[in-house]
Amino acid sequence: MTDKKNEDKNIEAKKKYYTELHDWKEQSMAGMIFEPGNSVYYETGSWRSMKPIWDADKCINCLRCFYLCPDSSILVDEDGKIAGIDYRYCKGCGICARECPEKINAIKMIVEGSDE
Repeated sequence: MTDKKNEDKNIEAKKKYYTELHDWKEQSMAGMIFEPGNSVYYETGSWRSMKPIWDADKCINCLRCFYLCPDSSILVDEDGKIAGIDYRYCKGCGICARECPEKINAIKMIVEGSDE
């Protein structure tokens, strides 16, 4: 249990570091990645102006949205079926909705903050 608590504290410290603004002297040179996989600390969903809405009843689980999502925001369960959208990382680009087969149309885009 102690290891889990320490790991959680470490993750929170990294999130704080990666999301704080730093003086220009403290910033690293652009394009340098000091810790692979650090994108999980940037919850970028708040940038979204459009929001994808997934209709599980229409979905045929072709996984086109999953393979083409640039933010890995399409969630897949252990059976290999779409389980939803992780809105913490979804930027609302609409690729998932555009790539969903036209006859199926299981994902539609709405204005962020509006009702479905």
